[in-house]
Amino acid sequence: QVQLVESGGGLVQAGGSLRLSCAASGRSFSSYSLAWFRQAPGKEREFVVAISWTGVRTDYADSVKGRFTISRDNAKNTVYLQMNKLKPEDAAVYYCAASLRSPRTEWDEYAYRGQGTQVTVSS
Repeated sequence: QVQLVESGGGLVQAGGSLRLSCAASGRSFSSYSLAWFRQAPGKEREFVVAISWTGVRTDYADSVKGRFTISRDNAKNTVYLQMNKLKPEDAAVYYCAASLRSPRTEWDEYAYRGQGTQVTVSS
């Protein structure tokens, strides 16, 4: 099993940047595909980005392509989400998730999920 803890959320002005981190504890972190999802108030949870266990393959939602970057450091058991050019519509609770499968875009495909970190973007 793996436990996930997100951090790095906060309040930022539109156009600004934040970097989220997701620290994992447990065994075999490097065997997991990792993903970020987000959920805004009154909206369904949506896929943001995923990365394969090697880091070679990444999949981005169209809404964040060119602005967000996912990366992982298997030595530190951590995955990062660099968010640039933030927009008010990016405001949400961001969740980290892990799966032993190849990267997927569906929340239910990830057996392990964090508690989330809040991102607020002021206009």
